[in-house]
Amino acid sequence: MAHPHSKLASVDPVWDQIKRDAQQAVTDEPLIGGFVHATILHHPTIEKALSYRVAAKLSSNEMSMMVVREVVEQAYLEDPGLVEAARADLVAIFERDPACHRLLQPILYFKGFQAVQAYRVGHHLWMQGKRDLAYFFQMRVSEIFGVDIHPAAKLGKGIMIDHAHSIVIGETAVVGDNVSMLHSVTLGGTGKEEEDRHPKIGDGVLIGAGAKVLGNITIGHCSRIAAGSVVLEAVPACKTVAGIPARIVGEAGCDQPSISMNHMLGPWEE
Repeated sequence: MAHPHSKLASVDPVWDQIKRDAQQAVTDEPLIGGFVHATILHHPTIEKALSYRVAAKLSSNEMSMMVVREVVEQAYLEDPGLVEAARADLVAIFERDPACHRLLQPILYFKGFQAVQAYRVGHHLWMQGKRDLAYFFQMRVSEIFGVDIHPAAKLGKGIMIDHAHSIVIGETAVVGDNVSMLHSVTLGGTGKEEEDRHPKIGDGVLIGAGAKVLGNITIGHCSRIAAGSVVLEAVPACKTVAGIPARIVGEAGCDQPSISMNHMLGPWEE
């Protein structure tokens, strides 16, 4: 009887390309052959490869790789949308990050991608009522990657977190689809209240390095937040904001700022 995933794997262009990239990587650099085989080529599907990679990064003396991998695989079985989102994240990074030349790279090397996939499993656990296990995943993601995303936060698909150092996303934050952010971004609250207190980021938003978005405010679709800005008020769709505190300095400059990754202010902006 054929493996239940064999037909899926044969028509999965993302996974097929990742395997081709992996084979080429081994040819180019035989010294990483064991690493690439264990992480990619040994596995029949992208789900298996992702579960292995997440477990390899998050496991510790406190929870073995075998146990972490079982948790991840069970989450993927219960919610196939987690892997669909992972594929969208992979393609987003490949299309937007000029340092990404192969679909293989984010799985092997990019902590932004790895951290988001581990968060996605933690969020699934949170929604299943497995709060302590979700907190464990959050803790390990923070320790290993320097990325602290509360498992209750809601992230869409096609997320790119470039460099991914010192990212903080709070409990009631919502991030839409096709959002790009750089290192040291904070989506934080402004007080100790337990109610809805974190930002709501629309689809297609670009958030520059070091930007802080604070409070239960809405950042409109396809807007841009300039690097180093502190955003304390809602931002309309398709606008660029900059400064401390941030103010509107112009239009977004294009239809999809998160895809173009253009951080430069136009001649109409100051």
